[in-house]
Amino acid sequence: IHEYANYIEGFMHLNQRYDIWVRLSKKAFNKGFTTLRFLGTVLERLLKNELPIIERMQITFFTDAEEISAVYPEAKNAYETRDARARGLTDDSVDVFYGCALCQSFAPSHVCVITPQRYANCGAISWFDGRAAARIDPKGPIFPIEKGECLDPVRGEFAGINESAKKRSLGEVSRVYLYSAFTCPHTSCGCFEGIAFYIPEVEGFGIVMRGYREVTVNGLPFSTMADSTAGGRQVDGFHGISLEYMRSPKFIAADGGYERVVWMPADLKEQMRSFIPENLFPKIATEKDVATVSELRDFLSTQSHPVTTRWMAEEIPGDTAVSPGLGIFSAGDFPINAGGFKIILKNARITADRVIIVPIKPKKSERGE
Repeated sequence: IHEYANYIEGFMHLNQRYDIWVRLSKKAFNKGFTTLRFLGTVLERLLKNELPIIERMQITFFTDAEEISAVYPEAKNAYETRDARARGLTDDSVDVFYGCALCQSFAPSHVCVITPQRYANCGAISWFDGRAAARIDPKGPIFPIEKGECLDPVRGEFAGINESAKKRSLGEVSRVYLYSAFTCPHTSCGCFEGIAFYIPEVEGFGIVMRGYREVTVNGLPFSTMADSTAGGRQVDGFHGISLEYMRSPKFIAADGGYERVVWMPADLKEQMRSFIPENLFPKIATEKDVATVSELRDFLSTQSHPVTTRWMAEEIPGDTAVSPGLGIFSAGDFPINAGGFKIILKNARITADRVIIVPIKPKKSERGE
């Protein structure tokens, strides 16, 4: 559905399952795209053309809130049944992973790698789904990836994935870590369900999902961080994720897993209760506990969160510092305006041995006022 919907001029479809985002251009509307019947007709014809096993089909769009609420639990239960089945497999127990290139129309260098323990970023495609799609349509956008040699079992680097990524991204991406948000993180398109974002002041990760409308603990909303995360780029500390990946033992495992997670919205935390280690659950802050990074640091210290062991033992009197060798900034495009020129650093990664923040005191007036 995602691929075929985006074939329609003037129509945009993002995300999957219960978190769908669509846009219709004013130009398409003015030209007569005033009914969902057009969308249904396109989907029916393309699906039957691509999948000859479909003889007859019906497409129904629910637009009434009451009708949607009646079938919504049924859909959620169906997804949970599929997801639970996939949780029975591990990445070590299979020889083949799957790739998905559905989103390359707007993220040309991005390819999702789908493994038993790492869903597609959109949260809609499990390893079983990938296998079924690749078998039904061998020439389609979902394809098998031979694992090849395991180059790094901790970070999740495989020779087969690197080779596939380099080929499919036309050389833009040559290495991928499945279980880390640093150095060679898995790329993201724009359909990810959430973002794992690094908070350097506490050396931990915050998690925010697409539906969260407030500003996060680092002062940025989801939309701003999504711009830094999307586009098929590998950006240190901004990691597109799915909800199901958060339920996986491989969730940012190379970076510490849930022992590195320090903040997430309260609703998401409750949703993940059975997957977050019991001893860590009360130590992860939410918007109900803290509003700023400063408050977050105090909260983590009070709760004795495991991440506090990473903090510097040595502090400079009167100064505020963060740990040596820390990546303090990472972005796809970082503009600098100076001397009438605009300088753009592409895929910028800035590190520093130490960051010292010294308060600037206002100068006293020479007139004694």
